[in-house]
Amino acid sequence: MNNCLKTALGLVILAGAMLSALSGCTSAKDIHYFQDIDQFQTHKIEAEYEPVIMKDDKLQIIISGPDKSVVMPYNFTLTNATPGSYSSVQSVIPYLVDSNGDIDMPGLGRIHVEGMQRTQLVDHITNMLIERGLVKEPVVSVSFLNYRITVLGEVRSPGTYTVPSERVTILQALGMAGDLLITADRHDILLIRDVDGKQTHYKIDLRESSILNSEFFYMHQNDVLYVPQSAQRIASGTTATSLWSIILSSLTTLVTVATFFITRVASPK
Repeated sequence: MNNCLKTALGLVILAGAMLSALSGCTSAKDIHYFQDIDQFQTHKIEAEYEPVIMKDDKLQIIISGPDKSVVMPYNFTLTNATPGSYSSVQSVIPYLVDSNGDIDMPGLGRIHVEGMQRTQLVDHITNMLIERGLVKEPVVSVSFLNYRITVLGEVRSPGTYTVPSERVTILQALGMAGDLLITADRHDILLIRDVDGKQTHYKIDLRESSILNSEFFYMHQNDVLYVPQSAQRIASGTTATSLWSIILSSLTTLVTVATFFITRVASPK
């Protein structure tokens, strides 16, 4: 009986050692970002990005001028009054870019905005107002209300995030999601992007500093970033599961044998 218990204890200790070894397979080369930077360096970031307007975008367009009564029709507002309060808050109703890439503005009619940068639309609306004599000295403001990115997979907080600044890098996106988990694959991250109405896939390796100057450094609106599990994590998880099955099966056998001997010793001769 004592030999059976010693054998069971030894098997448990051996299993613990094997699982510890499996969990420690990840090396620094699998974890560290930008491994090709080994000293202080300065360089100009060449990657630039300014978002372009797409179908289904929500645009906040505000037109100001010296005469408030003249610009009022261009600014759709919704008044939200709190029950029991004498105050109210006005919010500007956004313009939705339709399936043709157009918006419909009072006094200006339908404007094709798809493919324009925000600053280009500002200049376009400003020129239209001046050329048609609709507003004297107009000041036009355009901003995105639905600039979103999605981060999924091996991060601490996966989800969809709204970006108020309309300019976010891949590193900032990962920061919003709580950074990569230790189990994440740093060299095989998938970026899904809509390019000219077609879904395009790109692979990104965060272990190399070349990402800092690539076209993928800045996220586009509606980008999806997927971080898979590392191959080591998948292998260790599968191996650990198999190992535990063997251990449990062996322990069950040992308990059965030990019970048999205990019964034989306890039974009268």
